[in-house]
Amino acid sequence: MKRILVVEDETSIRELVALNLKMAGWDVLEAPSAERALELMHQNPPCDVALLDIMLPGMDGFSLCETIRRSDPTIGIIMASAKGQESDKIRGLSIGADDYITKPFSVSELVARVEALARRVHRAAGGNGDNGEPDQLVSGPFVLDEKSRVLYKSGKPIDLTQVEFQIMELFFRNPGTALVREKILEGVWGKGYFGDVKIVDVNIRRLRMKIEDEPSSPQHILTVWGYGYRWNA
Repeated sequence: MKRILVVEDETSIRELVALNLKMAGWDVLEAPSAERALELMHQNPPCDVALLDIMLPGMDGFSLCETIRRSDPTIGIIMASAKGQESDKIRGLSIGADDYITKPFSVSELVARVEALARRVHRAAGGNGDNGEPDQLVSGPFVLDEKSRVLYKSGKPIDLTQVEFQIMELFFRNPGTALVREKILEGVWGKGYFGDVKIVDVNIRRLRMKIEDEPSSPQHILTVWGYGYRWNA
């Protein structure tokens, strides 16, 4: 069964979200605080998705996201907060969240986002299987191992989230091609994604910090102004 961790200090909201996710077929772990969330994650089998409120007692949702992401690069993370400021969205996505939803939200939209994120995580974890395609994609000094889900640069591994890995897959399969932001959004997040296309820009900035020698002067992930991005090995 699919498992999700719901971290929300407001009992009524947490119970409503948990009830609807259970009705959608999820095994739900509920936590009123970040500290309790980490205890549950250590005591139970791995979760597929984590829904993290930002405003929590003690450790906040940002710190919890960073802590979870350090130990589990594959889990899908959605940040939830009453704050709608652009800076909060960018911060959440920059530290490893895959998606961001602003309160108040409809429960049906939340469940749809959770399901979509879970499909991406499962698809990414499944690799190519035995469909005849190579397990490794090579581009210049980079090797993308689709079986182990690891990116190597000149033989050195680079830790990527599942979303970052899928963006790199898209680049490697379209070398030298200018990809419009909407195509990247559709290719990685899916056609039914509810969020803002700016999530692409945030993840590109994060990728540049990991793979470029000089992130401020990228040589591999190039900006096509007014359009999108192009991969250059």
